[in-house]
Amino acid sequence: MLGNLDNEVIFKKAFTNKIVFKAFVRDILGIEIEVDKIETEKKFEPKIGYIDFELDIFAESIDRRIVIEIQRVEYDSHFDRFLHYFLMLIAEQQKNAKEYNIDQTVYVIVVLTAPYTISEKNGKPILDEVLLIQLNPQTLKGEIRDLYGHQFVCLNPNHPDKDTPKQIRDWLDLIYQSIYNPARPSLNTENEGIRKAIELISFENLSPEERAEAKKKESARIVIAKIENANTIGIAKNLIDLGSDNGFISKATGLTTEQVEALRKTNLD
Repeated sequence: MLGNLDNEVIFKKAFTNKIVFKAFVRDILGIEIEVDKIETEKKFEPKIGYIDFELDIFAESIDRRIVIEIQRVEYDSHFDRFLHYFLMLIAEQQKNAKEYNIDQTVYVIVVLTAPYTISEKNGKPILDEVLLIQLNPQTLKGEIRDLYGHQFVCLNPNHPDKDTPKQIRDWLDLIYQSIYNPARPSLNTENEGIRKAIELISFENLSPEERAEAKKKESARIVIAKIENANTIGIAKNLIDLGSDNGFISKATGLTTEQVEALRKTNLD
């Protein structure tokens, strides 16, 4: 029986282990790294960009040329937030720099455990398993000039893609099955990192303290979700009363048009 990687306590127990962390970075980014310390709830002093943000899991390679940040996201699937974290990690290097050189390569990996609720500007829903941002200039012919190497990777196992590389698929399977099939997961235990993660989050290997903390986090999340859902429904009902159409209400609240229509019928009863 696996612990749920959608739970903050379980997620951090797995990915702050050096074997798991290094294997995950290798398989997702294709780079080998050595890290000394893996931090959680990482903050920077002074604040970067006047915003006091916190990173779930943060590590620098021993040669201090690579910064890795793994961000687990619960409800907020807004890419503005992800992009801010990514750019601020790059900007943070300028605090003590005498010139504009950016010596460290920054990698941010975001793991989403729920389907996307966002769409492109044209309204098309985003249903991608892996999304990438790479900060390198390119010519008008589309030729990339490798100047920086900074990368942002967003993973969402709720939108499976047959073209996802096997080494990435292994980790997406681990995340997804820990949530939806924890009792009988089918995973690639030949991967040392996956095997170690399974060991760490197996229910029998969780201490009483870890189980209690995980339960407390889950209870808090359920309460927050209920409050947020109630607020969202309240806003939707007010917009219905004001005569807004389903499409507008859907964009304003994140509810589907089907959910809005159901609320509209409820209002008429």
